Amino acid sequence: MVPKRWARRAVTRNAIKRQIYQVSAGAELGAQQAAFLVRLRAAFDKARFPSASSPALKLAVREELQRLFERAK
Repeated sequence: MVPKRWARRAVTRNAIKRQIYQVSAGAELGAQQAAFLVRLRAAFDKARFPSASSPALKLAVREELQRLFERAK
């Protein structure tokens, strides 16, 4: 879930969702079959991430997701 109040622009929300799909598909969760709910709980700073397609935003999202999926193992 990527609420509009944390990521105002649709292009940013969609970029974040794409990162979620990519990381979750590549996550090795072993034999565990489960459904995960990933929820954005804080806003992204517009000054730090000026564009939805910026490499900095993609890297920040990917690193956070990888940490979350590591904890889920």
